[in-house]
Amino acid sequence: MNKNNYTLLCDFYELTMSNGYLLSGMAENVCYFDVFYRTVPDGGGFAIAAGLEQVIDYIENLRFTEEDIEFLRSKGCFDERFLDYLRTFRFTGDIWAVPEGTVVFPNEPILTVRAPAIEAQFIETFVLLSINHQSLIATKANRIVRAAQGRAISEFGSRRAQGADGAIYGARAAYIAGCAGTACAIADRDFGVPCGGTMAHSWVQMFPTELEAFRTYCRLYPQNATLLVDTYNALRSGVLNAIRAFREAGIERGGIRFDSGDIAYLSRRARRMLDDAGLPGIKIIASNSLDEYIISDLIRQGAKVDSFGVGERLITSKDSPVFGGVYKLVAVERDGAVEPKIKISENASKITNPHFKRAFRLYDNATGKAEADLLCVFDEEPPDGSRPLELFDPEHTWKRKTIENYTARELGVRIYRSGKLVYDLPSIEEIRAHCTREVASLWDEVTRFENPHTYYVDLSEKLWGIKQQLLRRRDAE
Repeated sequence: MNKNNYTLLCDFYELTMSNGYLLSGMAENVCYFDVFYRTVPDGGGFAIAAGLEQVIDYIENLRFTEEDIEFLRSKGCFDERFLDYLRTFRFTGDIWAVPEGTVVFPNEPILTVRAPAIEAQFIETFVLLSINHQSLIATKANRIVRAAQGRAISEFGSRRAQGADGAIYGARAAYIAGCAGTACAIADRDFGVPCGGTMAHSWVQMFPTELEAFRTYCRLYPQNATLLVDTYNALRSGVLNAIRAFREAGIERGGIRFDSGDIAYLSRRARRMLDDAGLPGIKIIASNSLDEYIISDLIRQGAKVDSFGVGERLITSKDSPVFGGVYKLVAVERDGAVEPKIKISENASKITNPHFKRAFRLYDNATGKAEADLLCVFDEEPPDGSRPLELFDPEHTWKRKTIENYTARELGVRIYRSGKLVYDLPSIEEIRAHCTREVASLWDEVTRFENPHTYYVDLSEKLWGIKQQLLRRRDAE
């Protein structure tokens, strides 16, 4: 766990609003905020939630130091009563969230906060940055893993990541989503993401000859020798010298790596050369600016690649580098009752779903596949799978779908109750296994890369009616 003091890793307006809430007598007003996203990255059919563990770590260590308070005093815009309040500031609210590795769709809650106004408002930035970043990388990594069709993907992106945390937490998110490991050693130390690696071109260049470089590496690492064969000429020298070094060292299980050139052609030629040399156990690894589309093309072209190392296009989600999760007020409590709130926009996609909600995923009992999600008001009973349920397409409300014989599973679980952590953090292996099951529960039409089927996320009749009532009320004002 990272014990850095991230308390002031917040947008300044969260501090000014909190100061204002206190001075306006609103500090203890209980409110509800939802974290959700609107558009799937890369035009995909779904996303994968990640980053919850770091949100928990942040809240557990959320404290204002005297240095923090003195810095805020120096800004000249905060009341001394507010600064004094910060000395004993702790999160005392409730949080519900979907477990990490859960498949999530646009406009449904990934995380919900119920807390006094200052507390709920103040944690917005860190909650969003953690969930946005790791959900983005997990979603991209899973696309790449699925493109590889069972071939291992290693995350190689640290040197191209957006800062140290981008590298470390990106490696974590990629492993959750199905990558076999990472080149980032600290991700192994801190999170148990298996780290490994081969060699750089500089290793080969350090020696008088390529063959001597390979011989030395095989002598030092006979159990996991993987040789980079494209420093000079991949086929005429690299693969031939690798074969010689492997045979001299008696290594039958190792690897060669291509980091440039026509990977499809080179890997096919190399496979024949290795097999002809009696080395079928030597695997072929490919790297060099790969993504899900290039990997899919290589496989279609018959590339003989056993595993891929993917760097910059994974760790930065290069094609779609922003997850776009938002943190919106959906309800407040007045006189013990939950009062729904809505944000309205001329852009229909930015109109929020109001109220404190529960999300249910509906699974077909015959196939076990996820058919739709249903958002309900918090006090509604779960959907009854014995009765048919008519759903509306979230993008085209004239499209309808009726499902029968289904089982409803609630997506969110309680993380905090009255400021106390009540959630048992799963291991990264448990999160990874959960993610695998989640993706397997989706139909192929939802998981395809091009023009995926729109998954239904509908509102219950009660929630739909409340939303329409709020829209009509605001329209009349």
